[in-house]
Amino acid sequence: MTAPPLSFVAPRPSTTVAPPPAPPPCSLDESYKYVFLPVCYSLTLLFSVSLNSVVLVRACRSRRRWTTSLIYMVNLATTDLMYGLSLPFLVHSYALRDRWVFGDFTCRLVRFLFYFNLYCSIFFLTCISVHRYLGICHPMRTVSLQSKRAVRLVCALVWLLVFALTCPIFRFAQTGLVSRSKPLDQNQGQNRDPDSDLSWDQTTNSSAYVNCWDDAIDRELDHYIPYGVALHLIGFFIPFVVIAWCYSQVVRTIVHTLRSSSSSAADDVQAADAAERASRASLSVADSQYSHYARRRRKSVRTIVTITLLFALCFLPFHVTRTLFLLLRRAHSADCGLVQIVSVCYKLTRPLASCNAWLNALLYFLTGDTGGPCCVGGRSAPADGALWWPLNKLKKDAVEEENEDKMEAQVHEESKTSRVIF
Repeated sequence: MTAPPLSFVAPRPSTTVAPPPAPPPCSLDESYKYVFLPVCYSLTLLFSVSLNSVVLVRACRSRRRWTTSLIYMVNLATTDLMYGLSLPFLVHSYALRDRWVFGDFTCRLVRFLFYFNLYCSIFFLTCISVHRYLGICHPMRTVSLQSKRAVRLVCALVWLLVFALTCPIFRFAQTGLVSRSKPLDQNQGQNRDPDSDLSWDQTTNSSAYVNCWDDAIDRELDHYIPYGVALHLIGFFIPFVVIAWCYSQVVRTIVHTLRSSSSSAADDVQAADAAERASRASLSVADSQYSHYARRRRKSVRTIVTITLLFALCFLPFHVTRTLFLLLRRAHSADCGLVQIVSVCYKLTRPLASCNAWLNALLYFLTGDTGGPCCVGGRSAPADGALWWPLNKLKKDAVEEENEDKMEAQVHEESKTSRVIF
């Protein structure tokens, strides 16, 4: 019995189509940042270290006179000083065209300090806004929440919360090798090294150097983007909504109080005219009452405007451009021209976000906190010198304004007593 012949069936050609190759990553022109960022970070280093050191030294000299507002400002100055001391590493790196020579751990620490300072500032400014809201809109029902002990507890929770939010940066931020193509010399028709770097590979026409990545390397970008977006949402957009709501309620309360005070002042004037008793004195008392409330309104509005400008100038542009940049990096089919524009905007807003490290110190002078040791009796210390005269002038004006408020209140009480006597 013979075996049946074997038949071979030719394999059918595969009908599956291979996916198109991923487009090459966009080559971004970042030559501008090697001059712009070192200059901006150097100025931030100068102002941040000097101003925040002044705030901390003066605060430590009078710990017994600390107010709740000053406790928040000391915490702000501490985190801003920590960030300022890390800036020399970034200035050195950008001056050497992104070359990093300080090791992997220092890279992770410097990147961590940037975001830790950023979100500590945002959360402490949010706490100041909520504190002012409770003091103006609900002064009697929230007395226990405005005590020094409660404020210290809130500050400790802020430090822990921001550390928990930003500690993943230690994992994502790291050093890595980056290749850079070598341009051709148009005059001599040969390769030219613009940085006088001797590590050029003549076969591949490129060089490799160690870079400190700000967010994440390319292979971990898909894991970093969800964390980065969540960090922006929790660390900025939610506090921004809270601050906007608090200050809308504060403005509403101030306007309502001013209307009530102006109407009461008008009633006093009418009563004085009807009784024909010291009409001029009554008019001056009524005017002083209104002036007292007007000065309090200006002080509250000044703090509102200062914090709002901090958010508008420092935080909002940075978070918007950075979110767009991360999303475009993940979208591999994005137009390279659009990516270049967003990248430039993102790099330009980074120094603005760093400016909060010294702009927060201005808030200390602008609020006119009498618990701080900036000025005694409305005058700055003689050893301050002429360097700080603009800040001392702001502080002096604020203290004088508070003294005028006390005088106006005293006049108001005396006027009540005089009405009882007569």
